[in-house]
Parts: sequence; C-alpha cells; structure tokens
Amino acid sequence: MSKKNIAKIGLLSSVIALTASMTTMQAFAESGTTATGASSGSMVGSLLFMVLLFAVMYFILIRPQKKKDKEQKAMQSTVQIGDEIVTIGGIVGLVIRVAEDTIVIETGGDKNKMRIKTWAIQENLTVKENNEKARAASEESKQKKKKKIEDSKDEGALKD
Repeated sequence: MSKKNIAKIGLLSSVIALTASMTTMQAFAESGTTATGASSGSMVGSLLFMVLLFAVMYFILIRPQKKKDKEQKAMQSTVQIGDEIVTIGGIVGLVIRVAEDTIVIETGGDKNKMRIKTWAIQENLTVKENNEKARAASEESKQKKKKKIEDSKDEGALKD
C-alpha cells in the first residue's frame, strides 16, 4: 500500500470519527434523551451520513482501485512473445512462450527458463518503453509544428 493511500485512509477515518461524534452529539441535543430514544429526524440524518460516507469511500478508495486492477489485467492479457516483463517478485525476463494462464520467461545470462502465472506479471517493460518513445516523438512533432508556425509568422512580419 502506498503512502498516498495510507494518507487517504487516515484522513478518511479522521473525518468519519469527527462526523460520527458530531452526529451523536446533535442527536442527544435534539432529543434530550438517550441514544435509544432518539427522534426519527436524527435517524434520517444518520442514514444520510452513512450514504454520504459510502459515496466518499467509493470515489476515494474503491473506484481508483478498480480502475487500476482493470488496467493491470489488460496489461497481463496482452503480453506477447518477445516482451520484457517484471514479475511481482522482481524477476526480469523475456517472454518466450505464452499459454492460457501461464507464460515461460527466460532470465539471466545462462538463459534459465521459468514458468509463471500471468497474474504474477507486474509490469511490461517493452510496452512501457514503446509508450515513452511514442510520447516523446509526439511531443517533438508538436514542438516542430509550433516552431514552423512561429517561423511563418516571423517571415510574414518581415515581408510587411
């Protein structure tokens, strides 16, 4: 679990505790009785609080995790022969055979072969490098277009 997620969970638990204590104090103040004799208005407030709490937890914790899991499964299912991968255990290898739920990778100078499950793939280095190259190329082409536009503006200004 990353530091960012731990910070989110800590902040969320603090907000929950603070809001729960405020709701309880408000219920006592409104009813003037014990918690078992609270009015229906405070029960609606509690229900609204629980719905709001679930919505916050969904958008902060559950939804991003589902998105990340979906991307991970897509990456694991698109591994091809010749890709360089990293396993969950940190083993780096070259894919030499792909089966339904397992792959065979070649590691080390001795070209040792290992059969691993597809769920154990953490990262596809080949795809990551290709994406970085494509991103760099697109940024470079954008800069060239920008420069051409600026040059043409400068030439137009010189002709006037």
